[in-house]
Amino acid sequence: MQSTSLFRMLRHNFHQFWIAVDQLFNVFVSCLFREEAWADETLSAHAWRWHLDGIREWPLRLIDGLIFWEKNHCRKSYDSELGGLQLPERERNRT
Repeated sequence: MQSTSLFRMLRHNFHQFWIAVDQLFNVFVSCLFREEAWADETLSAHAWRWHLDGIREWPLRLIDGLIFWEKNHCRKSYDSELGGLQLPERERNRT
């Protein structure tokens, strides 16, 4: 039983690590485009925001193409951030 909780914790933290790397990469990409970056935004969510704002489409197509097994990945990432799903459960949707 304890190994299961250890595995879940490691899996969770590994996933969080890659989200943090993604967010850092988004800051670098934003600098390349001479845009302000948001520390908690992933590159996928940013690509969807570019799409919504009519700024550029190719990042959305590229990312959704690379993550082909998850339909509408960028939109789901954006919606996840709007819903606060990146936060601990007790911090979500606090008004």
